[in-house]
Amino acid sequence: MGEVFHQFTMGLREFIKDYFLSFWDYETPKVMVVKNRTLGVIYRSVQFLVITYFIWYVFISQKAYQESETRPESSVYTLMKGSAVHGDEIFDTVEYARPSEGGDVISTTLRREITYDQKQGTCAEHFNVANANCTKDSDCIKGEVDFDGHGRRTGRCIQYYNYTFKTCEIQSWCPIEEYAVVREPPLEEAINFTVFIRNSIHFPRFKALRGNIKDASNKRNMHKYLNKCHYHEEKEPYCPNFRLGYIAKQARENFTELCRTGGVIGVFINWKCNLDLDASHCKPTYSFRRLDLRKDQARSGYYYRFAKYYRKDGVESRTLIKAYGIRLDVIVHGHAGKFSPIPTIISMVTAMTSVGICTIICDWIMLTFIDKNEVFSERKFDEIVKEPPVPLPTELSFINSYGSNHSDLSDGVPL
Repeated sequence: MGEVFHQFTMGLREFIKDYFLSFWDYETPKVMVVKNRTLGVIYRSVQFLVITYFIWYVFISQKAYQESETRPESSVYTLMKGSAVHGDEIFDTVEYARPSEGGDVISTTLRREITYDQKQGTCAEHFNVANANCTKDSDCIKGEVDFDGHGRRTGRCIQYYNYTFKTCEIQSWCPIEEYAVVREPPLEEAINFTVFIRNSIHFPRFKALRGNIKDASNKRNMHKYLNKCHYHEEKEPYCPNFRLGYIAKQARENFTELCRTGGVIGVFINWKCNLDLDASHCKPTYSFRRLDLRKDQARSGYYYRFAKYYRKDGVESRTLIKAYGIRLDVIVHGHAGKFSPIPTIISMVTAMTSVGICTIICDWIMLTFIDKNEVFSERKFDEIVKEPPVPLPTELSFINSYGSNHSDLSDGVPL
């Protein structure tokens, strides 16, 4: 056992010694010309692919010579414009826009469900609420509150309005919405409403400020332009007015269906600016996408409730309005780039280093598939223990002069 341990110790010692000594060895590449057409075609092909990748994708497409900024500062102002006739009423922005002047979120009402003349009092709970149906007072627990219901139970079982069955009585705003609601037809004229979206973006690293509205010679010309223009990707890229019908179409949505259920649509403003060019090349592009889940019918759509309060015969009353509409979420993305010597140098060094992959691949092919008789391996790898006093006229002559003479495997080597 002691002898085995001694041998193990000696072997480990020799291994550590050899590793330590070899750590200080110097390795240098050796130039060797291999006249093999197949290997040459592979080498030049890989070189071409690497160089093409860096020129076309890295430098031209990705602009790796530029310093970039992807987190700009942005400001958004929105305004809904338009009016519509709804029955005997005229709707303006105060009636259908929430808020009438907003930030990056604005909504418009397309359809309403109204419950008129609600007052604080007692009335029958809706029959779809859990445990609301009853036959006697003991079925209703006094003071109980069902959070899916409409109020607090009084402990009485009463007739459900004009029907024959009974439900528990509650203290709430009466009559309840489900019983007394009046559903109005959709506001189809809203398809021509326009949304004014003003966006300013600032790239603090480059001190560059851009806006999505076209510059005009004076304020009067600007006002006339904004009143008559509508956004078009090619003809009017700087017009900030968008028709609701255009937004729904670009989001691939049916406007009539949106009037029925409502929906949330994202307005994406994308800035991709090359600050090496003129400022006119830095203009936004717009895209639109439905954000709420259409497949989930229970959670799809968009609606909200609000009330208008008043006093009638000295009693506080309200009109409850459930509004279905389109909510627009304006989301801004920005990317700016400008020439800088540091990323240019880093990219060029990376490109030149990556060309070395060609040599590694071809060496592997040569030593693995072509070098059947290990002729290439013997000439490629040399180990010099001690430099001889007189240079040899073969491999070592090349190593000392570094390129004046090199080994050429075209003579005497079967390829």
